[in-house]
Amino acid sequence: MAYASGKHANFICDTCSFRYPYTTAFMTWDNFRVCNECYEPKHPQLDPVHIPADAVSLWKPRPDSSVSESENGIIITTNASAGGMTFGSDPIGTIFDGQKATSSLGIITVVT
Repeated sequence: MAYASGKHANFICDTCSFRYPYTTAFMTWDNFRVCNECYEPKHPQLDPVHIPADAVSLWKPRPDSSVSESENGIIITTNASAGGMTFGSDPIGTIFDGQKATSSLGIITVVT
């Protein structure tokens, strides 16, 4: 569809409400049609900052087949009483001890 050039038309500025030639109109970032005096470009702080995603894992990783699972610290056991479910040990190999507490009415004694 063809449009007219607008060389004989006028527009009303959305900010100051004065009449200006149609060909001198500016469109702002928030879709207002304004004159040259009222035009303000969009401030960069109004754009959201692009934060890239953190790389969590490798794409299609392959395990090292030269090291056995017991050398990695992973021991896989099968529990027959649990219907043959397979459990893996702690891959970090650490044991976390919790705090032990004894208490009585009104006084709490913490023993570590």
